Amino acid sequence: MHLEGSCHCRAVRFSLEADSPVPFMHCHCSICRKTAGGGGYAINLGGDARTLKVRGAKHLGTYHAVMREEGQRARRSKAERKFCLQCGSALWLWDPRWPELVHPHASAIDTPLPKPPEIVEGMLEFVANWVDVPKGRGHRHYQAFPDESLAEWHARHGLKT
Repeated sequence: MHLEGSCHCRAVRFSLEADSPVPFMHCHCSICRKTAGGGGYAINLGGDARTLKVRGAKHLGTYHAVMREEGQRARRSKAERKFCLQCGSALWLWDPRWPELVHPHASAIDTPLPKPPEIVEGMLEFVANWVDVPKGRGHRHYQAFPDESLAEWHARHGLKT
């Protein structure tokens, strides 16, 4: 599926092809919450990094999150979280460990996205106490990452494009 996206002020616009275009997961980790506001949801779409085209790249900033895990030294993530330097909009995540993928924030996508048949509520061990995590039918809960990948989730639901 062809996706078009932009920041709020439209200084940055981008496009890419995605075979995993359905927003499948609400990530409740502190990084997504604090860098993108609300749930963040940076890793819920999957796109082909080779097809990423960016207009306004001079307005892009990059943030490498600091990973703080109990009992370990803090370390800088290799993942690049791209955002607009003008308006602060979170745009996408790219990780050199999986260079073929780019993960745009669903909130940055202007193309109408399909509604997911279910939502994965992930990283619940980090959920803020003020967040009302949806429960019941159509929501699967995981304390950490789900046990299936983004691609596997799309395949299970017959949603690969």
